[in-house]
Amino acid sequence: MLITSFIMIGVAASLAEICSAVPLSGSIYIWAAEAGGRRFGRFFGFVVALWTTTAWTSFVASLALATTNFMLSELVIFEIDFPGGVTTDNINFRALSWACSVVFLALAIAVNYSPPRVFAWVFRIAFAVIMLDALLTFIWLPIAVSRSYGFQSASFVFTSTYNGTGAPDGWAWLLSYVFTSGILTGFDAAGHVSEEVQGASLRSARGIFWSCVATAAGAFPTLIVFLFCSPDLDTLFALSTPQPFVQLYQLSMGTGGQVFMTIVCIAGLFVNMVVCIVAASRLVFAIARDGVLPGSSWIGKVGPDGVPRNATTFIGGIAFVLLCIVLANVTAFNSLISCGAVPTIAAYGLIALLRIINKTDISRAVWSTGRWSKLLLWVTVPWCAFITATLLSPVEFPVTDASLLNWAPVVLAIVTLIAVGAYLATPESRWLSKRQVEEINAEAAGHPMVGADDVKA
Repeated sequence: MLITSFIMIGVAASLAEICSAVPLSGSIYIWAAEAGGRRFGRFFGFVVALWTTTAWTSFVASLALATTNFMLSELVIFEIDFPGGVTTDNINFRALSWACSVVFLALAIAVNYSPPRVFAWVFRIAFAVIMLDALLTFIWLPIAVSRSYGFQSASFVFTSTYNGTGAPDGWAWLLSYVFTSGILTGFDAAGHVSEEVQGASLRSARGIFWSCVATAAGAFPTLIVFLFCSPDLDTLFALSTPQPFVQLYQLSMGTGGQVFMTIVCIAGLFVNMVVCIVAASRLVFAIARDGVLPGSSWIGKVGPDGVPRNATTFIGGIAFVLLCIVLANVTAFNSLISCGAVPTIAAYGLIALLRIINKTDISRAVWSTGRWSKLLLWVTVPWCAFITATLLSPVEFPVTDASLLNWAPVVLAIVTLIAVGAYLATPESRWLSKRQVEEINAEAAGHPMVGADDVKA
């Protein structure tokens, strides 16, 4: 976690820099097009557009199921006799999980149909719930553990290892980056709403950088707290609820405390899903507005109040289709969803690589890393290549059947082929032209605090 945090902050700084130079909705795909230069910018723009659309719709679907898992874990806690058992091997339970996930998804989509003024309250509520969860984790959970099964030793937390993958220890250590990198990603979301932010060339860039710093600063102490509060390994691996944290809360806090913490977690995941859709809808809208996606003419429309409801509907539809995989096989769903981080990390590295190759001019950036800029690019490229390779690796050994296969390489390859097809089939006149980008860049250079009204004009 420490290694990941330190390097990912550098990656975020590198992305914030190009965001400041090109503060447009669509962010990461626009940055790829800008970094690709005149010759290849459009091609890499299409590739990253499809990559990032896949990633964000996957995030939405995974949050819907994650919220459901917290709620349905109560079936185990209260010993409710569910037909066939609370297990993913049971088609009845998979159907229940799917239905509840779809309901949470529909509610989150409905909130995103609301007028823009509602979003401010959504962000405030999300922040309040996350802060409450953090306070309870750092204060209430340790107190409860001290009064129940007791803390783990310092040697367990800082020096012990456990390898349950079946792979060699070295490989298992590399696989740990699957989880740490997954936590420290997605900070490019601050750039998705650039055209709705006053002073986007500065504020969106700051949002990218400081969100990564804040996540890193909170992730490591949270990890330490949970390790100290973990039960012994035999108990830990015997937890059988869809979301093991619910049972951990039950063991430490008792029924009343567990129910309260679970409600807080459900609320936090739900508002997180709402905010995720806000960012994703702006991204998808911008990509469709620029003629990249099939059905762009419909997806790229906005309502009279400027809300991209069609893009929101599109995201909900794709997330619904992904959730239907739960009915067949939850392992396959988790494998497909886990690949959400792959195109995101790969895009981070690709943008840095293109900036190095094409010596992309970001002199107009208001937020800059100065003399550290080139060094951060050279750090970002190999790091993102390493993380991408790790995310594409099998996570269980040996891979004896399709259920243990990591489908991320297959999904990434298919999405990339679709992107290439869209690039070849879409006339350049229908895509955000280089001339338009240059005009907006010139505007940003002349007015460093460029905001929503300036860009729309």
